Amino acid sequence: MSRTPGYSLDEIDWKILEHIQDNARIPFAELGRRVRLSTPAVAERVRRLEDAGVIVGYRAQIDPGKVGYPVQAFIRVNVVGEKLSKFVELISRCPEVLECHRVTGSESFVIRVAVENINHLEYAIDSLMPYVATTTSMILSSPLTWAPVKPRVKDPKSVSGRRQE
Repeated sequence: MSRTPGYSLDEIDWKILEHIQDNARIPFAELGRRVRLSTPAVAERVRRLEDAGVIVGYRAQIDPGKVGYPVQAFIRVNVVGEKLSKFVELISRCPEVLECHRVTGSESFVIRVAVENINHLEYAIDSLMPYVATTTSMILSSPLTWAPVKPRVKDPKSVSGRRQE
């Protein structure tokens, strides 16, 4: 059994989360068959996971390249003082920004953007300039763009499938 702050997940909860992360549109009847619970019991478990804030939303995962934004980049941003809140407001209105993370280290934020071309990337970077200093890294490929949250491995040495001696 694993612990999350304020909510205890049992083995069935983890199985439900595994299936929902794989397919958020799975019907409760099918989910119930997979975890060996009745449809009402599964629906109640999912509702409790939502109410506890374990499940925070459901969304479609879109390939930016397929909808006209084939160029992606990470922009590391250094913001100081009172400009922090202005920067957060700015990026929340930027359609190019897909993700924003407040980080430790020499930068304040790391954002991921998707744009049409290099000129569009230049425009996106320039729109940040009044507030910040930036460093940009182009994304060449993305071998892993998303991974499900899984229960913690009890013995980290066995993650690779082999025991470390």
